[in-house]
Amino acid sequence: MVRPVALLCLVAAAVIAACGGDIRVPEDQSTARRGADLFLERCSGCHSLAAANSYGSKPGGQIQGGERTNGPNFNVRHVNRDDALFAIRNGGFSGQIMPANIVVGEDAQAVAEFLARYSGKGGG
Repeated sequence: MVRPVALLCLVAAAVIAACGGDIRVPEDQSTARRGADLFLERCSGCHSLAAANSYGSKPGGQIQGGERTNGPNFNVRHVNRDDALFAIRNGGFSGQIMPANIVVGEDAQAVAEFLARYSGKGGG
C-alpha cells in the first residue's frame, strides 16, 4: 500500500519535472537546450529569460531599486558567449551577489551558448 505522503511526493516530483516543458529551445539544439535547462535550474532565481521560462529579474530589466538578488533581465540585455563565460567564472561584472562558478566546464559552455543565442530578444 502506498502511503499518502509518498504519493504526494511522487505527484510533486512529476509536477516539478513537467515545468521544464516551457523551455523554448528546440530539442535539436542540444547544447543550447542543456544550457536553457541549467539556466532555469541555477540562474532563474535572479535572472529573466523567457526562452528558459525564467523570471527572476525585476520587470523592465533595471537593477536599481530592486531586490538585492535582481540580476539583469536577459530578455532585454544581449550577452555574447565570452562575456557570459566571464560572468559565470567571476560572479558577474559588478561584484554583486552572483556566485562565481555557479556552473563549470561543459555546463558553463552550454549556458554561455544558450545566452549568446537567446538573450536580448525581448522575451518573445
